[in-house]
Amino acid sequence: MQGLLRRLLPPLYAARPAAARAFLARRAVPAFLRLMALRPAAGAGEGEGGGFLGEGGETPEHGELENVQQKKIFEESKKETKQMEEPYPADSVDSLMAEMPFVDTDIEDKFIMHTTSEINIKKKRKRTTGKEIEEDTERKKKKKKQHKPNYFISLPITNPEINRSIQTVQDAVIQKDQRFSKAMVHSGSLHVTMFVMHLSNKEEISIAVGALSDSKDFIEDLLKGKTVDLSFQGIHHFKNEVGFVKLAENDHTAILKEIAETMKKIFQEKGILAGEERDFKPHLTFMKLSKSTPLRKQVKKIDPSLYEDFKSHYFGNEILHRLDLCSMLKKKQPNGYYYCESSIVFGEKHAAEPDDAELVSLSKRLVENAVLKAVQQYLEETQNKTRQTDGSPVKTEEAASGSKNESDNDNSK
Repeated sequence: MQGLLRRLLPPLYAARPAAARAFLARRAVPAFLRLMALRPAAGAGEGEGGGFLGEGGETPEHGELENVQQKKIFEESKKETKQMEEPYPADSVDSLMAEMPFVDTDIEDKFIMHTTSEINIKKKRKRTTGKEIEEDTERKKKKKKQHKPNYFISLPITNPEINRSIQTVQDAVIQKDQRFSKAMVHSGSLHVTMFVMHLSNKEEISIAVGALSDSKDFIEDLLKGKTVDLSFQGIHHFKNEVGFVKLAENDHTAILKEIAETMKKIFQEKGILAGEERDFKPHLTFMKLSKSTPLRKQVKKIDPSLYEDFKSHYFGNEILHRLDLCSMLKKKQPNGYYYCESSIVFGEKHAAEPDDAELVSLSKRLVENAVLKAVQQYLEETQNKTRQTDGSPVKTEEAASGSKNESDNDNSK
């Protein structure tokens, strides 16, 4: 006890050692004696010869003597306790100690070892709990990274009118802020995402290809020969980080949503991690900040005023005729479209039939060839008439050409 108080109050003990020792003698020692007096007597056992012996072979007489001594000590301690309850002089050590905050504290109850152990256990639990939470968070991040989408079902945009309108919007935005040129989606990559998925290996890719093929029959049963005509009008955004063209809400858009849900279920039934928790909102993205990391550091938001003039603009219609299983990570095709693992075609437009762009190009080539042929024929006719008017040159040339043809025939033989 003296050592404990000496550690707790080193300045006081050093300044007035005599008074501190007197205090300890009056407080700590009587308390110890009271504890000794209240301690139960050692268990008695029956010794040899039928007599009772105390601990260590003590006789009953010896035990009675010990009880008398303990009783005497207890009475002396009681007297000292009464003296301690009397007020101390203002300059005494006891009066100084009485002002301390722990004067009424039972040191034995407060500083026993099991309390310290409990505190250590609680701290250890806190550290363990924090570590478990951290490990759980890391596991979730790793799982999320492993299941990050790398494939998607795409509805490609093939209408040149839509492509031209979007190009006009992109040019207008870039003219106002050149930095956004890095955020624009290439015209060949324009599409509507039906849903995304994660495919880990070739086996899962093969399963996904099979699921896409199986989806065709369900879609055709759902359409029943009808055409899905999607109308694109107006511009909106996702958190001012993605700019997209909206699909007009009508019966055709509702059918597209139903197709997406049906396909997603088919993929999920085959064990493919397809789809997201949020609802399907079909849209046509034309710009996004995530396309450029340096731009993302410079610009946090896309200012809607950049495309304000096109907020209600009509971009055109797209007939649903093809759906593709595309990779997000593999190298894109030369025309800018995504790498395609497989496709399904349905409706009036078949795979062998050329699209609108091809028809326009073919028509141009046919017209140009026809014009060139007509011009060439006119020039030849004009030259022949001129030669006939002169006379001899035409005949001479005809004779020369005739002899040349004969020699060529002879050589070929």
